[in-house]
Amino acid sequence: MSFNITNGSKKFISTGTCLVLIFSLMCTVAIPVYAQSEAEIIEQEAKLRAEYDVLQKEIDHWQGVVDETRKKASNIQGDITGLTAKIKEAEAQIKQKNLAISQLSVQINSKTKKITELEGKISTGKESLAQLIRKTNEIDSYTIAEVMFANKDLSDFFQDIDSFASIKEEMKKHFTIVREAKANTEEEKEQLGVKKNEEADAKYIVETRKKTIAESEAEKKKLLAITKEEEKTYQTVLAERQARAAQIRAALFRLRDTEGIQFGKALEYANGASQKTGVRASLILAILTQESDLGKNQGSCLLSSIETGDGVGKNTGTIFQKVMKSPRDTIPFEDITKRLGRDWKMTPVSCPPGTTYLPNRGYGGGMGPSQFIPSTWELFKARIGQSVGVNAAQADPWNPAHSFVATAIYLSDLGAISGSYSSERNAACRYYSGRSCDGKQPANSFYGNSVMEKAEEIQSNIDFLMGV
Repeated sequence: MSFNITNGSKKFISTGTCLVLIFSLMCTVAIPVYAQSEAEIIEQEAKLRAEYDVLQKEIDHWQGVVDETRKKASNIQGDITGLTAKIKEAEAQIKQKNLAISQLSVQINSKTKKITELEGKISTGKESLAQLIRKTNEIDSYTIAEVMFANKDLSDFFQDIDSFASIKEEMKKHFTIVREAKANTEEEKEQLGVKKNEEADAKYIVETRKKTIAESEAEKKKLLAITKEEEKTYQTVLAERQARAAQIRAALFRLRDTEGIQFGKALEYANGASQKTGVRASLILAILTQESDLGKNQGSCLLSSIETGDGVGKNTGTIFQKVMKSPRDTIPFEDITKRLGRDWKMTPVSCPPGTTYLPNRGYGGGMGPSQFIPSTWELFKARIGQSVGVNAAQADPWNPAHSFVATAIYLSDLGAISGSYSSERNAACRYYSGRSCDGKQPANSFYGNSVMEKAEEIQSNIDFLMGV
């Protein structure tokens, strides 16, 4: 049935035409078309997974050789064997991660296409719904009397009423389709973000393994140049390596607002904190190094007033307003220092951002190496105390052993997964600002990037110490 009712500027379109439009639109957007079938993607992923598993066995084998070599007394051949195994292990890891990158690229492309299709489905659905809503409004603007007089007989009138009801029913169904498409799009975007992070992690491992190979090849070449008749020369090389190791262990590891400690001791604390939390030791050390570096720029302050939170520069005497948020942090700070036998007026905390007070800016108040603000430290003190073997009241922000554990616990809570570049970097940014550093270069990215560079350098020293 098709008819038109004209009443002034209004035009009542054919309900039959509307229904045809609905069904044609629904059919147009409901069938996704993939450049690569699901079965082909599954088959490709299965092949990559099988090859990945073979490489994992190869990695495990060479890791075993490396571990076994480390147990033996140092000699030229033993060190060459160890370096060869280390190179082979790194080469296998690169192959494995390149396979993972290929697999992830397939998944990323698939999800990107699916998101594009879903977004197209949503766009088309919204457009068709807008048309239907406009037409329904036109229909609803007529009175029953107008519709009855426009039809030749009563049966046509009731048929039109049924058609109007069908339009609205189909609109409900179409709304459901759009809502589901939107929900599916959000889910696919979330999964796409995960895959991109996994790809970034794999690429990071490839680059670090390339550096490992280059360093190991150079060391191996040096050892191969020493013949059995030149064992004394090798002893000189070995002594140089041991001296370097001693130098690394003895190097001062700077800590913010407290005295530095030897790197060997810092590594001991970091390894202990890592065992309790699963956070990589080099990341813990990198965060504490970064905070120490920030301390040189921002300086340290002393609190002057519990009531206002104002203070002064420790070394300059510069007046700072809002050194600490009052009473949220000033009251806990007074409690912490009192129970640890400290004078709150003489205990350094971080200054506000910048070198001078600016309106609407303020709040430093970070304590010790880990730079927890007092209110946050109070939330963590029970867990910190339990980890270091003291009661919660004795958890000390200025004690290196306690601050290392505090940093590790917090990084773990922020999602730092050992060996995952993206999770460690984002956890570092959250440690600094409360926000992750993924996205289009947010202001806190410098912190995460700097921490990861420091972690790589520190990890290199740790690996060297393990090999001596």
